[in-house]
Amino acid sequence: MENEIFQFARPYILYGFAVIPIFLILFILALRQKKRLIQTYGETRLIKELMPDVSASRPIWKFVLLMLAFSFLILSLAGPQFGIKLKESKRKGAELIIALDVSNSMLAEDIAPSRLDRSKQAISRLVDKLQADRIGLIIFAGEAYTQLPVTSDYVSAKMFLSTISPNLVPIQGTAIGQAISLASRSFSESTDADRAIIVISDGENHEDNPVEAAEDAAKKGITVDVVGVGSNNGVPIPIVENGLKTYMKDSEGNVVITKMDAKVLSQIATAGNGQFVVASGADMGLDVIMGQISKMKKTEYKAKIFTDYEDQYQWPLALAFLFLFLEIIILEKKNPWLRKIQLFSSNQKI
Repeated sequence: MENEIFQFARPYILYGFAVIPIFLILFILALRQKKRLIQTYGETRLIKELMPDVSASRPIWKFVLLMLAFSFLILSLAGPQFGIKLKESKRKGAELIIALDVSNSMLAEDIAPSRLDRSKQAISRLVDKLQADRIGLIIFAGEAYTQLPVTSDYVSAKMFLSTISPNLVPIQGTAIGQAISLASRSFSESTDADRAIIVISDGENHEDNPVEAAEDAAKKGITVDVVGVGSNNGVPIPIVENGLKTYMKDSEGNVVITKMDAKVLSQIATAGNGQFVVASGADMGLDVIMGQISKMKKTEYKAKIFTDYEDQYQWPLALAFLFLFLEIIILEKKNPWLRKIQLFSSNQKI
C-alpha cells in the first residue's frame, strides 16, 4: 500500500512570496502616480480620446502575468519533491545497538579530529553499509540515555548521530555497565533475530561494573562487542572557552590525562561473548565486528520505508517561463491592426 509524500527540498526559499505584496503596493502607487500625471494635462476623458492606442487594462494583465511567473519561479527554486511511503515492507535482519561514550575524555585528540568525532564518522559509515539490520543508538557518560530506539530508518539514525555531543549527558563519568543494561532492555521483545551491542569507549569506567552487565547480557543471548578508542600513552582533554583552547585540570590544578583502558574493555568483550578491537583506520575496527554480525541469525519484520524523493522543479519552472513569455509578447498599447477588427459592429450599409 502506497501513499505519495510531498515536500520541498529548500523550503526557506518560499519566504520569497513575502515580497509579492510589496510589488503589488508599488504597482498600485505607480498607477496612481500615472493617473495624477495625466490629470495635469487636462480632463482624463479627452486625453484618452487623444490616445486611442493606450490601454488601461494591459499594464494590469502584464503585472499579473509577471507575478505568476515570479511565483512559479519561487516554487521551482524551492525544489518540490514527491516520494512514496511503503506502509508495509518485509525485511529480514538482525538487531544491533551501538552504545557510544560521550564523556569529556572522548574529546581527546589522540585520534584526529577527536575520539568522539572519529567514532561518529565510523558509525555513519557503518549505517551506510546496513541493508536490512535494525539499529539503535545509546549515549552514555555518567548516565545512559536512549538516543534512537531500534529502527530500520537509517536516515533518522544518521540525523540523530550528527547531533551527539558531550552536552547531551549532564552528568559526567563513564557508566559503561548502565549503557549495556539499558541496551539489553531496548531490543524488540518479539524477535527471533540475534542481537548485538557494540560499545565504543575509551574504557575509563568510573561508575559501575560493566563486566557484570556484559555477563547478564550474554545470558540473554546478546553479544557484547567492544571498540576501544584512544592511545595507551594518554593525552590531555581539550576545552575550548571563548575561542581559546585550554586543557582540563583536576581540583589540584593538574592537567587531566586520559588513556584507553584496554584491560577493562577486553574483559567486557570476553564476558559478553564478543570481540574486542582497538580503533584503527577510517572504520575504527567496526568492519571486523560487522563481519561477525553479518553471520548472525536474521528474522523477518515489517518496516516503514521511504523511497528517494523525485525532483519536480521542472513543472513550475516551465509555467514560470510560459507566463514570462506571455508578459513579454503582450504590449502595453493596443494593437492597431487588431483594433480595426470589429466582429460585432452594427454599422453596416444596406
